[in-house]
Order: sequence, then C-alpha cells, then structure tokens
Amino acid sequence: MVKTKKIRGVIGILTGGGDVPGLNPAIRAVTIRAQREGYKVIGLKRGWAGLVDVIRDKKVDNSNCFIDLTEKIVNKAGRTGGTFLHSSRTKASKVPKNYVPKHLQDKYNDEINDLTPEVLKNLDFIGIDYLIPIGGDDTLSYAVRLFQEGVKVVGIPKTMDNDVPGTDYCIGFSTCVTRTINMTNILRTSAGSHERFLVLEVFGRYAGYTAMLPTMAGAANRCVIPEHKFDIENLTELLSADRYTNSSKYSVVLVSEGAMFKGGEMTFQDSEKDMFGHAKLGGIGDLVGQKLKEISPNFNKGKQINVINQKLGYLVRGGDPDAVDSIVPMAYGNLALDLILNNIHGRMVVLQNGRYDNIPINIVTSKSKVVDVSKFYNIDRLRPFYKSFEMNPLFIMTSDW
Repeated sequence: MVKTKKIRGVIGILTGGGDVPGLNPAIRAVTIRAQREGYKVIGLKRGWAGLVDVIRDKKVDNSNCFIDLTEKIVNKAGRTGGTFLHSSRTKASKVPKNYVPKHLQDKYNDEINDLTPEVLKNLDFIGIDYLIPIGGDDTLSYAVRLFQEGVKVVGIPKTMDNDVPGTDYCIGFSTCVTRTINMTNILRTSAGSHERFLVLEVFGRYAGYTAMLPTMAGAANRCVIPEHKFDIENLTELLSADRYTNSSKYSVVLVSEGAMFKGGEMTFQDSEKDMFGHAKLGGIGDLVGQKLKEISPNFNKGKQINVINQKLGYLVRGGDPDAVDSIVPMAYGNLALDLILNNIHGRMVVLQNGRYDNIPINIVTSKSKVVDVSKFYNIDRLRPFYKSFEMNPLFIMTSDW
C-alpha cells in the first residue's frame, strides 16, 4: 500500500493591481518553499477577480479563476517579468453592477455591490487555509477587510511607486528606477542633438519616489512630484539655466504622473474610475512640455526652446526584474512562509532599515506613505536635497511608521 503524504494546509496566492517585475519570483519563492514544507499552493487568477468569479460547483470548470501550482510551473515563470497569474483592479467590496458575475446577478443588482460574502464562501469552496496577496495599498486594503472577516492573511507589498506604508521597499521599485535612469540616458542624446528640453512623465500618483531617486542619481536636472504643487515659471527658468550651462545645450525634467501645477489639480485621461475610485492619470508631461515651450523665450533671449516629450509608462514596468527585484521577492516569499509555519497571520512582510521584518497588515489602511518634502525635496530648486545619507535606508527616502 502506497503511503500518501498528508497535506499540512492549502495556501492561496494572488497578484493584484498593476504588473511589475518581481511578481513571478515572489510566486515562485512561496510555491517552492511551501511545497517543501508540505503545503499545497493554489494560484488565484486575475487578483481579487478570480475569487469573485468562482462558481461553487465541483462539476464546473473554474480554471479561469484558480490553478494548482507546481514547482515546474513556477520555475518556468520565476525569472520573467509580469505575473503569470494575471492581475486586475477588482475590489470585491465595490463591484459595479455590470461586473457582477452572471450567476450572482439575481442576488446582487445594486449599482455597487459588496461581494465579500461570496469571496469568503469561495475561499472555503476552494479549500484555502492561508491567503497571500501581493499588491499595493489598494490590493492590500481589501486583504485587511478579509483579515477582519477571519481570513488568515499574510501580505507582500508590491508597487513601483514604492508607496505602501510601513516598508522601505515594495517589489518593482528598483527595476522602475533602473529603467528610468537607463531610458533617460538613452533619450538625452536626442535632446542634446537638438538642444531641447527633455520632459519625461513617470509613474507616481500620490508619491514622487520614482521621480526623486533617478534625479538624485543624476538622471535629470529637475523633478516635479505630487507632494508639492510647482510653479511652471520657476521650472522653466531653472531648466533654461541648466540648458545654458550644459555644453550640449539641453536639460531634463522628470514629471510624476500625479504632479500638479500651482493652483491646479491632477491631470486625467478621462473620467472613468476603477473599483478603487482611481481615474486613469496621464497627460501632465505633455502639458508641462507645452508650457515650457511657450514660456521659454522669457529666459532664452526671446527665442523659443523646443521640447522632447516622452511618457515612460509601461516601459518601466514590463520585462524582466533587475537583481533587487529578483532577490527581495524571493526573501519576501520565504518570510511569508515563516509566518504561516508559525500560524501567524494578519501581517505584512517588509524591509525596514535594511532588515527584513513583518508588521500588522492594517497599517496599509491607517496611514499613507509619501515623500517628506521638508526633509528630501527643495521646493525652490525643484530637485532633491543632497544632505548626509548616514544611517538612511538603501533607497534614501521612506516615510516614518
């Protein structure tokens, strides 16, 4: 008689929100360690959407909602970017009427519906004992809700904006900064050849880390960030002076997508919002470029300075992870398993002051993480302060917790 190894439990893992390099390495780390410790791992597809769409019938094919993960599957994907489990911006507690699955439409027919009761039943139907969501503050905020409902949750922070509170580092940030520096250096040859301003729009809805770090590293002359509304006249004067002193006659500014003109508001592509209430940002870089061109004669002896505009967008979130986003997700995945092995939940794995740790997951709903302008950003010079870095974390800037 063949002896079968008893499964210690079932772990569900999902990725929500925007894709970033480093998600697949995290899934791989969780799966391989978990299986070696005797757990079964189930990959939940399309973020919270996979848990919303499940049909609780053993005869129904739910392969579009979840999949049994194996070492073979995760090893194949583990070195690549993106997420092979796919992702979405679904928030199960705020599902619009037209997004409610057909089999639930008779029961949920309000304009906005809370499908959390169905999610809880679906977790039980699938047989999940522990849940590991990988995401930003939106994805993890719903994980907090599930934890409050009794689900054993361990969160892993992910977002290239690096704005999940309580941690110095979120998966995806290093690759984003690396790519931003690289692409800025690629485009500066064109800016120099034509003696222009180079305006690059980067990610950062509420926090300006993705603009600040590359600028601090020398990729740009100036940056404008969501935490401080900027004066376009001041920016034009500064960039004109930078261009004049540059032997190749060009200058560079990084513009966070959430940056705002003094007296203005965020720039949106349209009025449509996702389930977390966010409208799609985009266009501030173009507006900055247009204004720079219009105002530049005031600071260039009456002559207009032309502009190269480029929105980096998905170019910095696609492709393979860099070294940091290969190593940190591996560590985060193993940290999550350490907690599960000790039956600890309601936590989020983090990096604080260069050391791995874990903290209560509800921190993601209790505060926000943005650049400390008084400490790190020169509002007159529109660039980071360069002060003593002694005892600062690896990426210099973080928020207090």
